[in-house]
Amino acid sequence: MQEIYDRYVNYLVAERNVSPYTVRNYTTDLLDFFNFLKTKRIDSLKEVDRHVLRGYLSHLMEEGFVKSSIARKLSAIRSFYRYLLREGVVSASPVADTSPKLDKRLPTFLTLEEIERLLKAPDLSTPQGQRDRALLELLYASGLRVSEVVSLNLGQIDLDTGEIRVRGKGSKERITLMGKPAINALTTYLNQGRPKLLSKRGSSALFLNRYGGRLTVRSVQKTLEKYAKIANVGKRVHPHMLRHTFATHLLDGGADLRVVQELLGHANLSSTQIYTHVTKSQARKVYLAAHPMARGKSNGVV
Repeated sequence: MQEIYDRYVNYLVAERNVSPYTVRNYTTDLLDFFNFLKTKRIDSLKEVDRHVLRGYLSHLMEEGFVKSSIARKLSAIRSFYRYLLREGVVSASPVADTSPKLDKRLPTFLTLEEIERLLKAPDLSTPQGQRDRALLELLYASGLRVSEVVSLNLGQIDLDTGEIRVRGKGSKERITLMGKPAINALTTYLNQGRPKLLSKRGSSALFLNRYGGRLTVRSVQKTLEKYAKIANVGKRVHPHMLRHTFATHLLDGGADLRVVQELLGHANLSSTQIYTHVTKSQARKVYLAAHPMARGKSNGVV
């Protein structure tokens, strides 16, 4: 199994060109599955059938894994078996028709008031504060993934047009946008804050840490947690929540779902449709504007 596993990892990197983050998740989940097979003394992938797979799912549930985590592990195994079928290692996949039912959870997001407090939290008198204001403004304005933001180089942003050229999942390139607040915050950071953070070695990275190196995903997570406390948001704020907020506020404002799909870089519209929940404030606004009896006026209706 080790040889097949190594070939599969090479396939993910060389042929499918998936991101390092995805490779890490897939390999972690597969190794967990292989460890389970060892406990069952299963030495060949050909021995894995639906009964074995169901036993693995039961094991995960007993270990306390939530349904979304189980679904992710199952997805990794399904992808692995598609590769095995292609290579002729197995003649059938035990994962073909297996899919746990997931609880439908709406993505969490910040209200307009909460996002405004968060954006105002950084201290603009320091280079780090100027950087952090630009970072927060960009995350909210563009809906970029945090991995995409920390990977940005100077040449990928155009402050004149408000466009950002992004290389997202699977190295697919897209253009996303930002508004004036983000452009203004970035202009201040690039003119004042970034030169003070830049080390003698130089760097093409857009966002720099205090040593002049590129910001990491973890450092952005910690930054958001810090400012959420300062702004007294009262929620556990993480980078993906700003992406959720971006999409929710766009749709609440009347944006077309397919436009939001393009800006988010979703390959399938179904990925974007999780944001079609309606906030209570938006539901009330639409109701009051649309229903003839909502404001107590009959308009001649009997």
